[in-house]
Amino acid sequence: MRLLKRFFWLLLFLPLCAFAKEKPIIILDPGHGGKDQGARVRNLEEKILTLRTSYLTKKHLEELGYRVILTRAKDIFLPLGTRVGLANRRDTSIFVSIHYNSAASPIAKGIEVYYYGKGKQQRREKSKQLAISVLNQTIGQTKAKSRGIKQGNYQVIRETTMPGILIEAGFLTNREERELLATQTYLDKLAKGIAIGIHQFAK
Repeated sequence: MRLLKRFFWLLLFLPLCAFAKEKPIIILDPGHGGKDQGARVRNLEEKILTLRTSYLTKKHLEELGYRVILTRAKDIFLPLGTRVGLANRRDTSIFVSIHYNSAASPIAKGIEVYYYGKGKQQRREKSKQLAISVLNQTIGQTKAKSRGIKQGNYQVIRETTMPGILIEAGFLTNREERELLATQTYLDKLAKGIAIGIHQFAK
């Protein structure tokens, strides 16, 4: 009788397992690297900040149960086409490229998120939803100014095949944001916002 009961509950449980949603692989792309330093103001280099932020984001995502792959794990130069190729080899994935901003005006500040607004409708719409989710969560965690979501024609989000976004997570040319970005505490808030935004989208 006990065996029959166990068999009955197993039959009920198996369909739930079969249709459980598998978590996507997350591809994090730390912008720039190596000879391509990106923006630099005083002692802050974009290529180093993007790598630090990506490692912190990876940690938060792994705590949420995701498998995370970095396009670069150290300070090396990686061509844009190579980044795209690494991402496109993964069937079920989300692509997030992390950058920091600069501007001629020192007043410019805040976070903005780009998605590719052309191509297949389903990917375009999912990328937009991902951009909204990540922007909302990063603003919520950091209290930074929101510069909104925007369409962008960047190669890494144009030529990747999965939902993808490019984050400009603050301005090195703004004194207030530069001072915050120099701290591990603020970078961790940014990373947590990115991770939660991805998680909210993936659910």
